[in-house]
Amino acid sequence: MAIDFSFPEETQHLIAKVREFCDSVVRPAEEKIGSAPDDREVLVSQIIRMRKAALEAGLWLPHMPEEYGGMGLGHVEMAAVSSEAAKTRFGPYALNAQAPDEGNMHTLLHWATPDQKERYLKPLCNGTSRSCFAMTEPDVAGSDPTLIQTHAVRDGDDWVINGHKWFISGAAGAKFAILIARTEVDPEIPQAANSAFIVDIPSEGWEIVRDIHTMSGGHNHCEIRIKDLRVPDSQMLGGPGQGHLLGQARLGPARLAHCMRWIGQAETALNLMVERAISRYAHGSMLAEKQGIQWLIADSTMELYQCKLMVLHAAYKIDRGEDFKSEVSMAKHFVANSLNRIIDRAIQVHGALGYSTDTPLAGMMTQARWARFADGADEVHQWRIAMRTIEAYTKTGSVTSAAGDLPL
Repeated sequence: MAIDFSFPEETQHLIAKVREFCDSVVRPAEEKIGSAPDDREVLVSQIIRMRKAALEAGLWLPHMPEEYGGMGLGHVEMAAVSSEAAKTRFGPYALNAQAPDEGNMHTLLHWATPDQKERYLKPLCNGTSRSCFAMTEPDVAGSDPTLIQTHAVRDGDDWVINGHKWFISGAAGAKFAILIARTEVDPEIPQAANSAFIVDIPSEGWEIVRDIHTMSGGHNHCEIRIKDLRVPDSQMLGGPGQGHLLGQARLGPARLAHCMRWIGQAETALNLMVERAISRYAHGSMLAEKQGIQWLIADSTMELYQCKLMVLHAAYKIDRGEDFKSEVSMAKHFVANSLNRIIDRAIQVHGALGYSTDTPLAGMMTQARWARFADGADEVHQWRIAMRTIEAYTKTGSVTSAAGDLPL
């Protein structure tokens, strides 16, 4: 049988190595950061220490090719590494495998010119710069990039760009942005209207208005005003009208990378749920002996199992070069919702303690809520999944190809 759900021995060793690294390096650094939450010097020094340790441990840049200093892992192996690293807050960042830089690295690797790779990709891989991806706008639906209003007009060898972006993660402190703007006035199809540009930060005409505070506080999700920003034609990433294609090529694997990290968070929440249930006594028995609590644990365990299977299968399809759009859409929708449900159940089992900030659950909950609309809202993914299912049945008389195209 070709189906094998085990990892090879070297991957199992790698998982154990990441787990030991997080226990010995990341968690102690997180404790120091947490003890001085407003001290930026502590934050920066601990991040540098974690990243140096990751480099020395051979865990640096797991998702990039060896020629860029990476480990050259495929998506299935990255699922193993990312889910383990994400059981800690700073694990992915320590490995230089955090969003949005991870997705931008892949984008530059596949779309950038040799000069652009030298100037932007290498510093990103070396950890000496950060980046952001500027696509979402406040005045149009973020789930429909064909509506983008930021526009770029050619002026000699330059492009002059005007527009308004928001929720641009990591913009403050980034050395450059990959900016999506409308360049084609009347394209044959709406998806060919946009182009991508690499914008140096700071640049005249690029203004960070504010860090948009969310229900979990401020996390460097910025509002950007763009006024008469001049960008040389050499800074276009890909060709004219390829911005939508580039964006979708970036977002597919990036969505799955989010799912990998969410699995680590969901498993952490389930661990906390069980630990609380077996240690808390009420009304004559431990919580773990009460059927209502057992149901919460059982539902969460089943969902975590499904999350892992969906992510591994989607990653397997990407590694094989197969069409993975349906599988990633289904995984993104399901894992995002499972993450919210599992954390919510863990809070319920903890009672008032779970609602407090004495455990990580409250912070995890406020962070998890964005998962259901970031990189495609639930409803958009459901719509696309339904359309692909209808199309599959219409063409073949069966929904098999839309349901993972599995041999069952």
